[in-house]
Amino acid sequence: MAIAFELLATDGAARRGRLTTPHGVVETPVFMPVGTAATVKGLTPAQVLDLDARILLGNTYHLALRPTAELIAELGGLHRFMNWPRALLTDSGGYQVFSLAQQRRITDQGVAFRSHIDGALLELTPERAVQIQELLGADIAMCLDECPSSVAEEGAIRAALRRTLLWAERCRAAHRRPDQALFGIVQGGLSIALREQCAQALMRLDFPGYALGGFSVGEPTEQMLAVLGAAAAVLPANKPRYLMGVGTPRDLIEGVARGIDMFDCVLPTRNGRNAFAFTSRGTVKLRNSPHRRDPEPLDPACGCYTCRHFSRAYLHHLFNADEMLGPTLVSLHNLAFYLGLMAQMRTAIAERRFAAWREEQLALLEAATPAAD
Repeated sequence: MAIAFELLATDGAARRGRLTTPHGVVETPVFMPVGTAATVKGLTPAQVLDLDARILLGNTYHLALRPTAELIAELGGLHRFMNWPRALLTDSGGYQVFSLAQQRRITDQGVAFRSHIDGALLELTPERAVQIQELLGADIAMCLDECPSSVAEEGAIRAALRRTLLWAERCRAAHRRPDQALFGIVQGGLSIALREQCAQALMRLDFPGYALGGFSVGEPTEQMLAVLGAAAAVLPANKPRYLMGVGTPRDLIEGVARGIDMFDCVLPTRNGRNAFAFTSRGTVKLRNSPHRRDPEPLDPACGCYTCRHFSRAYLHHLFNADEMLGPTLVSLHNLAFYLGLMAQMRTAIAERRFAAWREEQLALLEAATPAAD
């Protein structure tokens, strides 16, 4: 088997686990930094390794367009191509079915995209999505799915669910690589009944792990959370559960509280590139004038390279001077904050004090954020 998952402890619905992959052990719950185009934007692999990130995410759609999966395979696979020695997960391109809705045509056969780069045609069937991911050589690959808006009409959500299950069967049949695990993706919008229906059908295909897709695509956070716990609870306890594309620090805490093991999101690095930092005192907008003379570190509670060496005043200067170092330093800090938050949750679950930790952290986030500019 390509991966093994061991459930080490539970505290309520929160789970502490260990995911063993061909490229190392991943302690869960885990946040996966996003390396869409075979790079975590603005950071070197060595910098990401220094944060002790154990697994990164790459994207099938983007890598298929450039430099192409065939070229990456020719050069030794995605791990070697991007010089990343630890685990990798590749998304199937299903999210682009949602995000690039104006540039694609979808049928039961698959999705035809017009490239956002040059307009060239990219045909992504379940079989081709699997083939691309096998060429890339990620430790974990994802089935192609149809990700509808969570606020779409029920008929559209039911149609996406049907197609997702059809494609999951074809992905399962097409997958050949024994050193790569293929995860199924649960769709169903904000309907608990549809989520359960999809999960039960996928479980009959016996995937080694399951993802919950189609969240954080237009719905209010409270609606997402109301469905998330019920959807996660249907999934097997002995296999990893992955919430795709979510989210804020609060989302991570609430997701773990509902039984999620794996997360990814572009927020830490995207916000870092835009002078927006996550800290233990709330969010910080470094372009704002109060930081011009601020000698304090970005987050006194953080031990990352940025916080050990630079002041808010210096970071403010870098962004105002349009220097590349600013986005790098704040992206580095934001990832350190996210990974540190996950480490705190793993410890709290193991020590069976997660509920108290969660209450304290959510109170701190709620109190700090409005005044943190």
